[in-house]
Amino acid sequence: MSCVPARALFHTAPRRVEIRELPAPRPAAGEVLVRTLSSGISGGTERLVSRGEVPAELALDDTIDALGGTFSYPFAYGYACVGEVAESGQAVFAFHPHQDIFAARAGELIPLPGIDPASATLLPLVETALQVTLDAGTGYRDRVIVLGAGVLGLLTGLLLQRSGWRPLIAEPLAWRRAVASDLGVATAAPEELAGEQVPLVIDASGNPDAPAMALDMLAHEGTLLVASWFGTKPVVLPLGGAFHRRRLTIRSTQVSTVPARLSGTWSRSRRQQETVELLPGLPLAQLCTHVFDFGDAAEAFRAVDQGKAGLMHAVLNYDRSAAGDL
Repeated sequence: MSCVPARALFHTAPRRVEIRELPAPRPAAGEVLVRTLSSGISGGTERLVSRGEVPAELALDDTIDALGGTFSYPFAYGYACVGEVAESGQAVFAFHPHQDIFAARAGELIPLPGIDPASATLLPLVETALQVTLDAGTGYRDRVIVLGAGVLGLLTGLLLQRSGWRPLIAEPLAWRRAVASDLGVATAAPEELAGEQVPLVIDASGNPDAPAMALDMLAHEGTLLVASWFGTKPVVLPLGGAFHRRRLTIRSTQVSTVPARLSGTWSRSRRQQETVELLPGLPLAQLCTHVFDFGDAAEAFRAVDQGKAGLMHAVLNYDRSAAGDL
């Protein structure tokens, strides 16, 4: 049983986070105590959240019990904690906000294979990339353009390759293109793709201007699959002659649910298990480019917000001694 207070990260205003002390967690029946080793900061969703670019009345997440309430300040947010069960030492993943010690229902924790904690914080993005790949469908040797060489775009490109597609990642930043090339995914600057006509474009850029650009890249009856979440940022789409006459389709892809058309063979539990099995075989350590102490979380969020050059995925590292006598 923990006898020391917990420390948790709270968003208190746009671009402002604080670490606050909470009462010592006391597990209820069916719960266990987890001491956090690492937690990941999503460069997409959490960047929007930290900037205050999410509607305040929106629920934090209807599918994650640890994320109750709305985006009204102050609130705790985050969904990528990797730690150890205090009693057994079992390595686990938890969809939980950034916090050094917490209680969680044992059945909601995901046992992890032999993988370093920092890399394991990418589990949610691997699962999202898997869902994007499932939503892309089959396309043996077909070209697919992925907009954005962030972590989600790169992971999606890698999984699309495994499923038979020929992904090409369009990314304006040269250093990100270099990372993608090092991982074996073809890249190009967006301006080099003028005149491209492909059956599928996947937007993982987070850029509100990207969907409009994507429509120009689609062949007749092509599909734009939107993985980006734009929060409160408006997106303008040219739905005039080309969109109408080419019978183009725009669809969203999102990880909170499994689409009905896949429900005969896929469930959230199967997708989660497949994700865990994918972890050791993906170059996750190469994507964990920046590690910050939990106490320096404000610096970490500033780096993510500013798009620091070379930063792919930011990880918070927790000093295990801070967990006290467990």
